[in-house]
Amino acid sequence: MYICSCFGITEEQVREHADTGACTPRQIASACKAGTDCGSCVRRIQTLLGRGPNQRHQDVLVAGLPVGAERAPFAVEAA
Repeated sequence: MYICSCFGITEEQVREHADTGACTPRQIASACKAGTDCGSCVRRIQTLLGRGPNQRHQDVLVAGLPVGAERAPFAVEAA
């Protein structure tokens, strides 16, 4: 599937660049130009890299913690 229609970059190509060390959308752009023209593919690239806007929320859900638990290092007892 095409991720970047401006430069004809596929999902597989983005994954290959990620496998060789590109871990940010900017590094992907440097490797293959994806995301450097109209920019509409940047969010899809972020999602492929696991850096989407809701990634922290997803990480917490996967860890089995309630949302917001990552912010509270300890429980506060009522007085």
